[in-house]
Amino acid sequence: MSCTQLENGNQIETDLKSLAQQMVRRAMANGASAAECVVREGDEFSTVVRLGQVETLKESGSRAIGVRVFFGKRAASTYSSDFSAKGLDRLLNSALELAKITSEDPHAGIPEAEQLGSVTGDLDLYYDDVYSLPSEQRIEYARSTEAAALAFDSRIKNSDGGSFDAATGRKILANSHGFIGEYRRSYCSAAAVPIAQDERGNMQRDYWFSVARSLSRLESAEHIGKVAAERTLRRLGARKAKTAQVPVVFDPLVATSIIEHIFEGVNGDSVYRGASFLAGTLGKKIAGDNVTLIDDGTLPGGFGTSPFDGEGVPTRRTIVIENGVLKSYLLNTYTAKKLGLPTTANASRGLAGNPGIGPGNYFLQPGGKAPKAIIGEIKDGLYVTEFLGQGANLVTGDYSRGASGMWISGGELAYPVEEITVAGNLKEMFFNIAEIGNDLEFRGAMACPTIQIEGLTVGGE
Repeated sequence: MSCTQLENGNQIETDLKSLAQQMVRRAMANGASAAECVVREGDEFSTVVRLGQVETLKESGSRAIGVRVFFGKRAASTYSSDFSAKGLDRLLNSALELAKITSEDPHAGIPEAEQLGSVTGDLDLYYDDVYSLPSEQRIEYARSTEAAALAFDSRIKNSDGGSFDAATGRKILANSHGFIGEYRRSYCSAAAVPIAQDERGNMQRDYWFSVARSLSRLESAEHIGKVAAERTLRRLGARKAKTAQVPVVFDPLVATSIIEHIFEGVNGDSVYRGASFLAGTLGKKIAGDNVTLIDDGTLPGGFGTSPFDGEGVPTRRTIVIENGVLKSYLLNTYTAKKLGLPTTANASRGLAGNPGIGPGNYFLQPGGKAPKAIIGEIKDGLYVTEFLGQGANLVTGDYSRGASGMWISGGELAYPVEEITVAGNLKEMFFNIAEIGNDLEFRGAMACPTIQIEGLTVGGE
């Protein structure tokens, strides 16, 4: 893979890996004490079909480059999509000049040479079949997801559309310790968002989607539309629930938000700033014995998998919580230095700025019970299928969110409910996870099975 670069008015072909290394060498030759370069390129297709007609259609390709340079403990970064010789000169010179005038940070720097490397072997991240369909067939896939939902039941009266997306990307990272790494990823997805109407004219909407690395692993358009329709229809006739303290069961798509709060709590940036309810709890019990939470950037085919993190450190499997005990924060090099701990290879980054912290494949270890069995043991309770807005204070742990879902009565999903709140405190909620389902499924980098939490207050009428 190469790009065309202008030099003295002539076009020359430059391999992107060589270009990244060259930019690092040029930074060092101009006095930088350390440097790194990121190059990204990719293609994207996206369409939304509404009521059978194409509403949006996007096809794009992009390529960009970013550099980060250090003068001792001073650092600066710049990025550009201009790969001409003048553009690259301007990019590098801007970073070098900025780095000379920024304030010093004693923890600034790239990882040590011995920390760098890449996971070997096929991580199952790239399939060129995501672009194997002609554009017309991709549009037809989106149209078919919507059509399947609309045809499922006469109460499905309208639609927010069916969609199909595909993308491929490539990332290259080079730094002044001699590290050079690259990987490619592919992605495709399809979704349907039907709208149902009851005899009184009240409307409800819901959705379903499928996402995969390979087109061959994507759920069929008919299945996506059918599930979207079923999820939408079960919301018709929703009412408010009585205020009560009852068991609350979280559908996997919303249960993920609960473990996201733990991720935010163990994020090294929040921890060292004292902005986390989990600061100072390393090695302590923060959840029930049944809670084991893992971050694994090496799972083949995972949506959070990569051979190295945003700084060139090999990804790894980190046990965050084991049987309720907090075993590890999630860290990049900078936050690791701040906290006096080793990095967990969770650096994430764009083209410019300092690395942040992102998940690998981050998940709650599943239990042995089927969701139906969990619900079947509850006399009265709430099954949450949607959260509205934000409502978690990550410093105090206070939790209150608008929700909708299904009321559980006699071990069955009895009727839909809406305009309710679910409230508690995160510090207590993790101790009160009474059941964990066996239905773990990744539809992104974070995943959680069905969970049941006791002691929450459901606010309604």
